[in-house]
Amino acid sequence: MKHNVGSIDKIARIVIGLALIVLALTGTIGIWGWIGIVPLATGLLGTCPLYSLLGVDTCKRRHS
Repeated sequence: MKHNVGSIDKIARIVIGLALIVLALTGTIGIWGWIGIVPLATGLLGTCPLYSLLGVDTCKRRHS
């Protein structure tokens, strides 16, 4: 799969995903916090299926 998630986007996804999971584990926001798995996974993998469908790419590429 093509990488389409840039570095700032990756960091934001990982931080938000982890925060949601921690809040779910502590019972602060309930079961909905487990949705944090999605941004965490897309941040770690560097690819977002929704970005692919919408044609969005936040990943900077070097031009030779």
